[in-house]
Amino acid sequence: MRKIWDIPGGIHPPENKKQSLSSAIAPVPMPDHLILPLNQHAGAPAKPVVNVGDQVLKGQLLAEPGGFISAAIHAPTSGTISAIEDHPIPHPSGMSAVCMVLVPDGRDEWCPHHGVEDYTAASPTALLGLIRDAGITGLGGAGFPSAVKLGPKQPIDTLIINGTECEPYITADDILMQERADQIIAGVRIIAHILGNPDNILIGIEDNKPKAFEALEAAAQSSSTESSATGSTIQVVEFPTKYPSGGEKQLIQILTGKEVPSGKLPADLGIVCQNVGTTVAVYRAIQFGEPLISRVTTVTGEACTGNGNFEVLLGTPISHLLQLNGFDREQCGRLVMGGPMMGFTLTDTSVPVIKATNCILAGSHREFPPAPPAQACIRCGLCAEACPANLLPQQLFWYAQSQNLERLEAHNLFDCIECGACAYV
Repeated sequence: MRKIWDIPGGIHPPENKKQSLSSAIAPVPMPDHLILPLNQHAGAPAKPVVNVGDQVLKGQLLAEPGGFISAAIHAPTSGTISAIEDHPIPHPSGMSAVCMVLVPDGRDEWCPHHGVEDYTAASPTALLGLIRDAGITGLGGAGFPSAVKLGPKQPIDTLIINGTECEPYITADDILMQERADQIIAGVRIIAHILGNPDNILIGIEDNKPKAFEALEAAAQSSSTESSATGSTIQVVEFPTKYPSGGEKQLIQILTGKEVPSGKLPADLGIVCQNVGTTVAVYRAIQFGEPLISRVTTVTGEACTGNGNFEVLLGTPISHLLQLNGFDREQCGRLVMGGPMMGFTLTDTSVPVIKATNCILAGSHREFPPAPPAQACIRCGLCAEACPANLLPQQLFWYAQSQNLERLEAHNLFDCIECGACAYV
């Protein structure tokens, strides 16, 4: 059994995950239009390579990366580009941005695509090019282009696959690990090959996901022959549930005991982390030549009569998903994209599902009651005890109030992972 370490702080909010795990991943009927923002990822927006009125096929490139840190956009189905215009997008500010609108033709006809027969015979550079061409980004929420993250200049000795999914309500990764464990392991093998077969390959899972743990353990053991051939063994590591164990730096500390220094990246310690959903996307891109055009998304909350996980085409309007799940607007206290801790409120249900959309939470008034009146800080220190980054939230609060930017920086404001643990206590 591998040794695990604890992280400072952390909290134990109600999980509220069981209600969306009662059924398998379900398909979503085709909406009458798809809205595809040009910036669904960290970095520069993609640049359109099609025009209004163009007929496109499923999987066809619609927009190419707009820079080194950027990602391509592809057609989730066949149809016609009806507009390239500003449209509300999923964003905490409720802003609009340039989007392509695709009207499906009902044929769902693929463009020609093919995978790599033997990825072990391909160079890491070639595979990274295919991942970039497929528009793959991190599916855990950050949306960082995967080809950039998987091509560090530093030598890598540890690959960590994040199956933690510590945020309440969200179960997209849990159900993915239960149902597609073989694809996850296959994707891990490809990523390990790209990174030069690191000595350590670790999949981290909290102990509140026993079915996912068992499925990945079985899949990893069944591929043990291939593992010994590459010289790298996949270890599925279970550890106690605590929020926010799924943060990248927190998971690294739990599994390796190493702390990523302030201002440094995991790659500086020889570590690369990837989400389990991203590994499936990498597998399908390399094995079948499929770009990232859909993802698994959790729809949950008491304002919906149906809770579950769905394979959703990118660009699907949130309103379409909500309607299929019996959304009651009057019962909804708050509509959130993401989880209750790190998600943000949606004020417009016409916004689309994007690459980073892991959850749509339609919380009732009971689940999201009005916030109590703000009270003066009495410096009790509970927020500092809860902080997983060893910060002093109460000091940061006072410096922010006085706009003392120098002191904010001196107190490591930029090490904050915005997990919300300090606000929770």
